[in-house]
Amino acid sequence: MEKICVFCGSSKGNGSVYLNAATELANELVKRNLGLIYGGASVGTMGQIANTVLEQGGKVTGIMPKVLVEKEVALTKLTDFHVVGSMHERKAMMADLSDAFIALPGGFGTLDEIFEILTWAQLEFHHKPCGILNINGYYDKLIEFLDNMVNQGFLMIENRQMIIIENNPVDLLNKFELYTPPKVDKAEWALKN
Repeated sequence: MEKICVFCGSSKGNGSVYLNAATELANELVKRNLGLIYGGASVGTMGQIANTVLEQGGKVTGIMPKVLVEKEVALTKLTDFHVVGSMHERKAMMADLSDAFIALPGGFGTLDEIFEILTWAQLEFHHKPCGILNINGYYDKLIEFLDNMVNQGFLMIENRQMIIIENNPVDLLNKFELYTPPKVDKAEWALKN
């Protein structure tokens, strides 16, 4: 692994816990000499993680659709910055440039990004590790829902296990290094369910 894509918010969330988590993840990325790929904003947890990586001499690539450059207040001092035409182009470029994906707490955009990349993994369009950093129990209800999807027969347990969930970046990145994508026969599973 050389570059990690982090999906996170242009908001900072309530309290300092989410900004602190972004800082902690940034510190661990720099410590492991991993570059950051992210949405390009200078605000919220996006700005926090990017600025922290840059302050420590790490490399940061931002990718932002032209329409969001002013709305999300683009961070201009990045190692590399790409302005693209759409959200689809943004996500495709993030996928191409990254070796793994992490979702920090965020809103609709964060969920959209992590679930699209998980869907691509499930369809075997890529075999890269995907994880959720569950800070302050933020994703507890989502994790419950994912387990319910398995229980209700809409998600294979092997695909549910593709999502590596940890409460701290050290454990998450350690599990990324050991990740092996599942080998499943979706057609056979569908016939049984």
